[in-house]
Amino acid sequence: MIIEVATIKVKAGAEAEFEAAVRKAADVFRRAKGCLGFALTRCVEDQQHFDVVIRWATLEDHTVGFRNSPLFAEWRALVSPHFAEPPSVKHYANLFDPITF
Repeated sequence: MIIEVATIKVKAGAEAEFEAAVRKAADVFRRAKGCLGFALTRCVEDQQHFDVVIRWATLEDHTVGFRNSPLFAEWRALVSPHFAEPPSVKHYANLFDPITF
């Protein structure tokens, strides 16, 4: 499994609209091959910074399949009007299962 983390700074005052747009995007990701789910987190110290954390079966499901599909355009149409600057996207792999207490 690959974890995509898209760090996004949104325009001041557009935070609620961005959150609503990401929630609406659930249908986009649900239709994407290899997408296993996603979450939205918001920085406590800087309320304009968000991370969209998306789980993919493989790196290629995101970088090839999703990015080259009409679904990517749907996603960007929903969220990009709220961007203050281009997002930063990185991919991660878990080294071991999460540890809970």
